[in-house]
Formats: sequence, structure tokens, C-alpha cells
Amino acid sequence: MISRNMERRDFIKSLLASASLVALDWSVFPIGTGAQTGENQYDAIIIGSGLAGLSCAAAFARQGFKPLVLEKHDKPGGYATAFQRPGGFVFDVSLHSTDAGERNGIHNLIPGFPEITDVEFVPHPNLYHAIYPDYDFRVPQKDLPAYINTLIGYFPEEKEGINGLFDDMKGLVADIDKLSSAKGQVDMSRFPVDFPYLFKNYTRTWGQMVDDRIKNPKLKAIISSLWGYYGLPPSKLSSIYYALPTIGYLQDGGYYAKGRSQKISNAFAEFIEKNGGKVMLNTRVEEILVKDHAAYGVKTADGKQYTGKVVVSNANAHDTFHTMMKEDDSLKDYLAKLDNYSVSLSCFQIFLGLKKDLIKEVGITDSEIFYEPGYDPETAYQSALNARVEDGGYGMMLYDNVYKGYSPEGKNTINILVLQGYEPWKKFEADYFKGNKTEYRKEKERMADMLINQVEKTLLPGLKNAIEVKEIGTPLTNLRYTGNYRGAIYGFDQTLDNSGMNRLAHSTPIANLYLAGAWTKPGHGYGAVIPSGLQCFGEIMQKW
Repeated sequence: MISRNMERRDFIKSLLASASLVALDWSVFPIGTGAQTGENQYDAIIIGSGLAGLSCAAAFARQGFKPLVLEKHDKPGGYATAFQRPGGFVFDVSLHSTDAGERNGIHNLIPGFPEITDVEFVPHPNLYHAIYPDYDFRVPQKDLPAYINTLIGYFPEEKEGINGLFDDMKGLVADIDKLSSAKGQVDMSRFPVDFPYLFKNYTRTWGQMVDDRIKNPKLKAIISSLWGYYGLPPSKLSSIYYALPTIGYLQDGGYYAKGRSQKISNAFAEFIEKNGGKVMLNTRVEEILVKDHAAYGVKTADGKQYTGKVVVSNANAHDTFHTMMKEDDSLKDYLAKLDNYSVSLSCFQIFLGLKKDLIKEVGITDSEIFYEPGYDPETAYQSALNARVEDGGYGMMLYDNVYKGYSPEGKNTINILVLQGYEPWKKFEADYFKGNKTEYRKEKERMADMLINQVEKTLLPGLKNAIEVKEIGTPLTNLRYTGNYRGAIYGFDQTLDNSGMNRLAHSTPIANLYLAGAWTKPGHGYGAVIPSGLQCFGEIMQKW
């Protein structure tokens, strides 16, 4: 836990350093020649093609440098991918909702990459639909006042606290914007006065921030409905990491990529290759090559070596240092720090293709729905850690309500998701990777049946009989396809010790070796990992 007496000067210095990279000034960066100096020699080697790796590589390519992206999977994107199944169904691996930039009335702007124009994002009909035992409500798109009025209507005695909490959230955004605009010119002695919301909350959890304003425990749960997006309950989650993206989501809306998340990843890969870079699929990096405490390249599973001025790992931080590098006593303290961070939850997903338009029959018009059987996020988190699907909560995505034509005519594509810890699945790990999956399959089918029954009972009557295609993804599935340590979907947890300015840095103790992605700054989610790749690139450019 961070001490409230943390050195103010160190904190402010870290804030200023981070703020300087929020908006990249491309004009001050060096320009590459785009020339490959020798066979298998590149300006930058990027390990992994998650969105952070792709955005970092795309930035190199845009600036005239020659990047090489090496990806072990047969498609780019990491969690931003899709897969096909019989019956005409194409399932998105992870994307439910994200932010999107707008230009000329169309949401087709990927932050930082105005050149990419062929990915259109469409808004959800409502931001989300939340169902609690006593409350059933929809949060509207881009209408924060209406949401606030809904909450006040349910809890009129909490009106002052509700308004105060959202004012606090908006104040944090204003302070961050002011800090970025200051470009390092900040009077440190006046920091608590000039940046009051930031100064007050940087050492607080979201739970503490809510407790400061709200008394009713049911309202506390409802106002924290999106904690699952961040993987920690209010008592453990950094206030800033919950407040900043959530207020932006409520004010600016949630969107989905037309063509699924795979279209985003493909657009990045095409941009990289169009601008002189290279993306190699089915190519697993086995070792990061280091000499005199400096990275100079990588070796792949087929024995080939590729060299570069820098190596950027979009793989998980744990495996980057524990499996891709040889033991080095000089890394002892750094590795101890990594091992001290808690790893985020994974997830259990059911991908369903329905043989009829059940959503239309039932009359549901929402796209993203959260069903909560109670009002205790702390208990729900423990249920997730222990994979207790019988406790009843779930999230569901009805893709056909986002845009017409998502599924084959007269059919539906549905995703049911719950967060889960890795430990309940670890006992199957050895057999799973040997191909002995009998017990594993029994367990995942058991859980899937329970969740499908719960959805049928609470929201979609007739669901079981409408299923044409069913695929089940577990934490082991995530580990297998993305390589993420413990099947994590959010990298390291966004605790106070590892969020915001305290989050694991892009730079590492190994010269010329950098990290990009959910495990490092600023964190997880589509809206964070793309900037992570850009920030990492910006730091490298400052060095160059």
C-alpha cells in the first residue's frame, strides 16, 4: 500500500514525466531511412502482435523506421482477434465495447493513427443494461446527466453525494488535462491547490473515493457496476484507474468495431507492412538476445536470429524475463518487484451461435447486459477468484443488437462471460498441454451448463434449445492462444502500488529492451494498450 506520506516531489515528478508523453510531437522525433541494413536486421523487433505491439510497430513504420513484428499465433491481434465456426458464425474473442474517435460525423478514428480510416465503430443502443435484485436500469449513451438523474431517482436521499462523486471524477479529468497542458511547468509548492482532485485521490482506492460521498451500500454497488472492466473490487482498485476511463465512457459513449476486433488488428498489420515494416505470424520468440546488459535481438523457435536497435516485448512481463531471458543476477531486484505484483483475473466465456433470432423473439434491444444477484462486489470478486459460477452473476453481449448483419440472417451471436481466477484451472494445466483434456472438458461443460441455465432463467427463455454452435473458453484457453501468464486478461492488477504513475514502466533494467501492453503503463483495455504502444515508442524516440 502506498503511504499517504509518499514524497510529494517524487510523485509530482513521475506525473510530469508521464504527462509529457500523452500527446506525441512527431515533428521532434528522428526520421528513419526505411532501409534494411542487412538480412534479418531491423530498427526495432516487436515481440507479440497485441494492439500495443501493433501500435508501437506502426509508429516506427510511420516515422520511416523498419520494424519487425513476431507473432506466435496465426493471426495478429492477441485478444483483439476473431474466429469462425460452422453455420456462418464469426466470434469476437474479447471486444464488447470501447471508445472511438469521431471525424466528419463518423466514428472511424483510432487514437494516434488518423491514417487508418477503414475501421468504423458503431455505438451501442444503450451504454449498458444493469440488473440487480431491486433495480433494473439502462445507462444511456453519452448522457451522463440522465444517468445521474436515474441514480437520484432511486436514491433521492443521496443526491448530494451522487453529484459530488461525479464532480470528483470530472475534477480528476480536468486536473490531468491541466497537468498535460502545463508541459512540465508546474509550481510544486502549489500542487495541492492547483490540482486538488488529483492530490486528494492518487493514494485512494475507488472504494475509498465512493465511501467519501455515498452511504447506501446498494448504491455503492450500483455506482461501481463496471468494476469487472478493471478486474478488481472497489476495495483494491485504484481510484484514478476506475474514475478516469469510466467518466469518459459515460460521457463519450461505448462503441464496437464493425467487422469485429480482428479488423482493428488487421488494419494495423496492413499499415505496418504498407509503410515498410514486416509482420511475421506463426513465429514464436524463444529468447531475447542480450550482451553486456543490452538487448540486441531475438531468437525464434525455428533457430533464426533477428537483430535490432531495440526490442519491444508485447508479451507478458513475467515470461519476458523468466522464460525469454537467461538468468542474470543484475535483474534480481527487478524480478522481485515483478513477482510481487498480483496478476489479474482471467475469464470464462461461452460463445453461442443460435439457430434462430431468439433475441428478437424475446424482445431484448440491449447489447451489453450485466446481471448481478447481489450488492457486494467484494464477495463477487472472491467468487470470481474461486470460479464459483453457481453464485450467479454474469455479463452478456448480444452482438446482433449493435448492428444488423452481424450474424447470418435469422440467427444470433451471443457471448456470456464471467471473470475467473487461474488457480481452479491450474490442476488441469499439465494434462491440458499434453492433449489429455477429458477432466478439463467435464469441468468446463459443467460450468457452461450452469451459466446457460442461469441466463435462460433470468433473461433468455428457450436459450438451450436454440443453440446451434457452442464454444467454451477458459483461463487455459487464454494462456494457450495469447501466451498471457496465468491466462490474465488485464495484465498486472490495477492496485495502488501498480497503477497510474506507479505502474510498471516501459523501460527495463536491460538497455534497449522495453515493454508495451497491459502489463505496463497505462494498463489494460483497447483504449489503454494502443496508447501504451505509442508511449513506449515515444520514450524510445526521446532516447534516440
